[in-house]
Amino acid sequence: MPTYDYVCDACGHEFDLFQPITAEPERRCPRCKKLKLRRLFGTGVAVVFKGSGFYQTDYRSESYKKGVAAEKEATTTKTGDSKSSSTKEKNSKAPKDTSAA
Repeated sequence: MPTYDYVCDACGHEFDLFQPITAEPERRCPRCKKLKLRRLFGTGVAVVFKGSGFYQTDYRSESYKKGVAAEKEATTTKTGDSKSSSTKEKNSKAPKDTSAA
């Protein structure tokens, strides 16, 4: 349910009211009791994401995403080039027979 902003034209009282979308707008001011209350337009309706599962990185700009991709590619290229041909192969010899004869 959204929160709507109201203002009274008679006394100037401003407040927020949490009510269903289908509810009729309030008309009577809770402070001065006059029928001069009006609901303000363009305020109060918003989507709020709460809880786990909503990540800041889901809505990053395109330039940020391109920078991350370029950095990832550069890192992958560096690690691929750093392998030397002189690395020793493990277990190149046949395993020793340790069983008693």
